[in-house]
Amino acid sequence: MQAEINVGLLGHVDHGKTTLTSALTGKWTDTHSEEIKRGISIRLGYADAYIYYCPKCKKITIEGKCPECGGKAEVKRKISFVDAPGHETLMTTVISAASILDGALFLIAANEECPQPQTLEHMLVLNTTGIKNIIIVQTKVDLVSKEKALESYKQIKEFVRGTAAENAPIIPISANNRLNLDKLAEQITETIPVPEYDSKASLRMYVSRSFDINKPGSEIEKLKGGVIGGSIVQGMLKVGDRIEISPGIAKKEGALPEPVKSSVTGMMEEKDILKEAHPGGLIAVGTTLDPSVTKSDGLVGSIIGREEEVPKATNEITV
Repeated sequence: MQAEINVGLLGHVDHGKTTLTSALTGKWTDTHSEEIKRGISIRLGYADAYIYYCPKCKKITIEGKCPECGGKAEVKRKISFVDAPGHETLMTTVISAASILDGALFLIAANEECPQPQTLEHMLVLNTTGIKNIIIVQTKVDLVSKEKALESYKQIKEFVRGTAAENAPIIPISANNRLNLDKLAEQITETIPVPEYDSKASLRMYVSRSFDINKPGSEIEKLKGGVIGGSIVQGMLKVGDRIEISPGIAKKEGALPEPVKSSVTGMMEEKDILKEAHPGGLIAVGTTLDPSVTKSDGLVGSIIGREEEVPKATNEITV
């Protein structure tokens, strides 16, 4: 089952984005060595989560069994969460993430004054990119008194007045104590609908990560092609398809980039192997590309389509 939508987590640094992603998905998305050392998110983190429904109790939950009757719950939705960095120097990463989001969880910690610097900057991203399906998550309520939590709530309401999140619901949570996570899951199902995708349209996939998955010292015969991560926004992609990546790479310094052509050798969504992929969710696409082209996010910002169907790149715009 492929995820239906991409939901971003935005907010000031250390307001709990990675912790909430982990609580919802069971995956800690800071895996890069520098992220672990510094304790902050640097690259976009991805993790999928299931939202369940108990037909007997009519209850939404993030657990496989109903918290009320203890019975088995049915899978209602599968969601890809995108954990965006909160640090000021990484705003370009946040902006690139916005292009693939169907909705956002906007995190504001109850134990700090609102707004903080990146709270302002991430709200600017929401205002300028047109993301409308927003839920405000008031985090770390376990660290403050009831009176402080209510004061924080008033500050949040004042801050979002006149913004894209003015009418967004506010859900107080404690991710570490798993407080109110089911209520948040219920709000996600109500606030962030599944968009209507056109699977027959020309393929468009936005690249938000790219990797070299080969370990240092790998034998030449065992090397695998570069891997591209991102989200399909229209059309379908199948294993074996020929693709074109634009604007591509510059073959020499100072030259304009040229589109790169390749074949799809495999696709995965987290641990699930896919034979074909549709819009929604975040996928990894194996290619026949030289891994030196895709390493260290070398193709981030590119567009993937079928050969000769990708829009031509330009290096001049009129503003």
